[in-house]
Amino acid sequence: MGSSEGRAVLQLEDEDLVRSEHFDRKTSSLGAAPQRSSYDVEADDDSRKSILNSIKRNIQIVFFSSKLNILVPCGPLAILVDELTDHHGWIFILSLSGIIPLAERLGWATEQLAFYTGPTVGGLLNATFGNATELIISMYALKSGMIRVVQQSLLGSILSNTLLVLGCAFFGGGIVHSNKEQVFNKGTAVMNSGLLLMAVMCLLFPAVLHVTHTEVHFGKSVLALSRFSSCIMLVAYGAYLFFQLTNQKNLYMPMAEEEDQIDGSLDNEEAPEISKWGSILWLSVMTLWIAVLSEYLVNTIEGASIAMNIPVAFISVILLPIVGNAAEHAGAVMFAVKDKLDISLGVAIGSSTQIAMFGIPFSVVVGWIIGCPMNLDFQMFETATLLMTVLVVAFMLQDGNSNYFKGLMLLLCYLIVAASFFVHIDPESIQDKPRKQNG
Repeated sequence: MGSSEGRAVLQLEDEDLVRSEHFDRKTSSLGAAPQRSSYDVEADDDSRKSILNSIKRNIQIVFFSSKLNILVPCGPLAILVDELTDHHGWIFILSLSGIIPLAERLGWATEQLAFYTGPTVGGLLNATFGNATELIISMYALKSGMIRVVQQSLLGSILSNTLLVLGCAFFGGGIVHSNKEQVFNKGTAVMNSGLLLMAVMCLLFPAVLHVTHTEVHFGKSVLALSRFSSCIMLVAYGAYLFFQLTNQKNLYMPMAEEEDQIDGSLDNEEAPEISKWGSILWLSVMTLWIAVLSEYLVNTIEGASIAMNIPVAFISVILLPIVGNAAEHAGAVMFAVKDKLDISLGVAIGSSTQIAMFGIPFSVVVGWIIGCPMNLDFQMFETATLLMTVLVVAFMLQDGNSNYFKGLMLLLCYLIVAASFFVHIDPESIQDKPRKQNG
């Protein structure tokens, strides 16, 4: 009995083994993929979760790390109001408010990218994307044939950077560091002042030719001179970029090394918050969204001027540049408070130089290409304002140090400029002519 029972048990085990091997062969014959281990499945789940967490973290940093982001919904509201009503005043205010946080985040994303590109390229990127808002608005206005809006908004950007942004930086840094003298690289500041004076010279001659009626061919000589001067300005700016990139160590490295030795602990704490490709992605998104809102902004400038009873010149020279320079405001003051005036000057004066030597002539060349008679005749009032501003700033920078009193003087000069444009009647603006008759 025992032997027969043992044989029965062995037979049953053999049948189970055969049955399992048959099942495995059947599964493989059906072409089924080999089953993955639980370790591989868990690894895929972890990678998916890490990607989602990274995206969630990026969104939180971009949209919830700045108090200005509370104004982000104003952009979609501007589009909604434009679809439902024709109230240009509200559309202008909402689109203007919606651009403010985007301009600030654009500057922030540029700073994040600068961690990966180095200080030289990072400074150029900061100046370029810091002026992206003004350039985008100018391109839309140029496409609409609003030459005076283009001229005045670019002029206002220079005035805002040199007087308001630099004034806030000097004032804030001087208040925080009132017990010592803040210094900066005088050679770099003088070089930028020279470029600004060159830009003023290129704007002054067409304006004088137009006012004195001393053109060889009336109405054509100013345009031809403007296009020639614009090409020269672009060549000069290209040479300036080449000089800055090839001689950057001679200009900045000694002070940077000294700063690292004195305040190395602070620099070590600074690190990028998002990755390099994340910075590039957010730069693209912010630039695209600013471009969309800029179209609504430009299309409602004249209607908003009538609805709010504000001159177009004041809107173009004062309001638009303040919005576009939101990132420069925050960055310049922050660096001045940290006693890094060279970076503050690079943000403020560097942006002004880029607008004067690149933004303005680039607009003239683009107008030349698309058949729009954009020129360098900014009218005598605007040109005189720019000349006096550049001279004041050049005198403030010539000794290589700053204090809160210099900042206060620059801010008071900006208030005078703002008041002047509020009572200024632009002879070429249709919307301002009824104001002249009523006055």
